[in-house]
Amino acid sequence: MRTKSLKKNRINVVTLGCSKNVYDSEVLMGQLKASGKDVVHEEEGNVVVINTCGFINNAKEESVNTILEFMQKKEAGEVDKVFVTGCLSERYKPDLQKEIPNVDQYFGTTELPQLLKALGADYKHELIGERLTTTPKNYAYLKIAEGCDRPCSFCAIPLMRGKHKSTPIEDIVVEAEKLAANGVKELILIAQDLTYYGLDLYKKRNLAELLEHLVKVDGIEWIRLHYAFPTGFPMDVLDVMNRELKVCNYIDIPLQHISDSILKSMRRGTTKEKTTKLLKEFRAKVPEMTIRTTLIVGYPGETQEDFETLRDWVKEMRFERLGCFTYSHEENTHAYNLEDDVPEEVKIDRANQIMEIQSQISWELNQAKIGQEFKVVIDRKEGNYFVGRTEYDSPDVDNEVLIDASETYLKTGEFTTVKVIEAEDFDLYAKVI
Repeated sequence: MRTKSLKKNRINVVTLGCSKNVYDSEVLMGQLKASGKDVVHEEEGNVVVINTCGFINNAKEESVNTILEFMQKKEAGEVDKVFVTGCLSERYKPDLQKEIPNVDQYFGTTELPQLLKALGADYKHELIGERLTTTPKNYAYLKIAEGCDRPCSFCAIPLMRGKHKSTPIEDIVVEAEKLAANGVKELILIAQDLTYYGLDLYKKRNLAELLEHLVKVDGIEWIRLHYAFPTGFPMDVLDVMNRELKVCNYIDIPLQHISDSILKSMRRGTTKEKTTKLLKEFRAKVPEMTIRTTLIVGYPGETQEDFETLRDWVKEMRFERLGCFTYSHEENTHAYNLEDDVPEEVKIDRANQIMEIQSQISWELNQAKIGQEFKVVIDRKEGNYFVGRTEYDSPDVDNEVLIDASETYLKTGEFTTVKVIEAEDFDLYAKVI
């Protein structure tokens, strides 16, 4: 029996995985809306599109479980159709068709026109920058390139996303202007590799020039850089960061490891010495910069000595922001030919050790902020607090600033200046000045 409350011909888009998937879902929803479709994000709908992640085991499990959950709803008559797109579908389409055959159709990461057709919509080329954003109104992700040309041994992204392909500067600017017109004040630039931006189109690394264009967009107050690659980093970006107030003193640069033997096996194209020199140059050129990085522990062949090299280096570098993940053995990657020889409990213990060190570093850095003033943007109200961020913090992954809502009324999406009165490992408490 069909449940009566379900709205007919409403398309529910469900997003799993990273910010790049969020962006893709928003583009899909913008196209559907332009074709006159009733589309929602993670709400009730009788047609479901699941945008999957296929990056590492946990993400794949979540994606498969979500598909199975909606298949049960389909069998129960709660939804009519289920379509699957995204990275898992790109990577494992034949397996998925065999294992979960009652999904209506599977689509890869480059098959947006075909997916739209299956949903009764037309792909409109002229809709550059037209998206239905799903993030809070004050910030949006802006994807400046697709795919990746790097040969990292552990990574399946090139299998799912293809070769690096930059979006032309003029198209990105149009999209930024449309976002600003809709009230977006912060652009978070994303790509598999920001460092590579422009090489294919302009025959040079062109991130700095892109930033020069984006700072001119009225209404945008912050521009944040996510996912830079250390090898071949274009240093002119730091000059723009210094010169332009809109470019946040922040960079997300996943470094993965620091032991030379592990870096070599990972095919990262760098060494401990080169990486350390690069980070010191970052801090010399932009003293205010917050550096966020991510690390992988438990990679095949990682010895106790390799791990201790990494651990000591984390203590030495005192990253402002850091995440640590356990290695996931992914088929069809170069590292899959190696033996996944670090026991799971050792991987987890090593990740915990790194995060304990980071927690202490973060606490010490935060204590130094007590009494200081910061410009913050208010993202939301949660319980008795307004929750904001400084320019040194990205949404969902970094520190937050908590402001007592009983003392001050603040509007979400607005900027305000606060003074820090208390600090914990990952949160600051502040009063509005």
